[in-house]
Amino acid sequence: MWGVIPLYWQFLKPASAPEILAHRVVWSLGLLLLIAFFTKKWTVVKASFTNKRTLLLLFLAAILVTINWGAFIWGVNNGHIIETSLGYFINPLVSVALGVIILKEKLNSLQIVAITLTFIAVTFLTLSLGKPPIVALTLAFSFGFYGLVKKLANVDAVSSLTVETLILTPFFLIFIYYLYANDQLSFTTNGYSHALWLTTAGIATVVPLLLFGTAVVRVPLVAIGLLQALGPILQFLIGYFIFHEEMSTARWFGFFLVWMAVSVFSFDAIKTYRKTN
Repeated sequence: MWGVIPLYWQFLKPASAPEILAHRVVWSLGLLLLIAFFTKKWTVVKASFTNKRTLLLLFLAAILVTINWGAFIWGVNNGHIIETSLGYFINPLVSVALGVIILKEKLNSLQIVAITLTFIAVTFLTLSLGKPPIVALTLAFSFGFYGLVKKLANVDAVSSLTVETLILTPFFLIFIYYLYANDQLSFTTNGYSHALWLTTAGIATVVPLLLFGTAVVRVPLVAIGLLQALGPILQFLIGYFIFHEEMSTARWFGFFLVWMAVSVFSFDAIKTYRKTN
């Protein structure tokens, strides 16, 4: 689902990226409130609002997920699908680096090689293309920090995302009203079909997250990590074969280095899993 979602965002045009983001948050909240009710998560949601530390962490998580979702939607709808895939290839390695720097976790030799290859790849792409891959780095670091903050908050996926969207929704409702007042809201000006597609943004957001949350407790984390590589692989293929985005020689080499880093990281994860099982 995460791999093919760039195709879905295309259906939401001519809505702008900020409007799509607003609908994504608002409609996600509606679905999450129902899920929280039927899964009896309301106690956890309420407790999150009464614990200052947890609320502060989830407020920060809400900001980070807004940046991540906004950057992804903008990138997909503005001809940067391949660069968004680069961001999600880099993301696991950013998460490892943050674990080392902030949580004082230790790196083994293969993880050092993987992170070094990623750093070289990003540096090479920046120098060869004349500018850093801003969209990719924004996605990788915003989601990396998002994962770190969620780990520190230690709240289950449904409850935390419900709190995050509860925090964000008032701001995005004001933004939607602003667009409406200035005749810039595509939701009301492009027919029922377009409005219906926008309302499904919540489903497209929440369902993959719930499936991921369910899989994490049933499938070994090594398998989860390897399966997560399918998302950016599919995004890359969609950008290259369907939308015919440009891949210069320099870009191919940069991606090759990143793919090498991901391969080394995956090999290390499999090796570690076999040792501990």
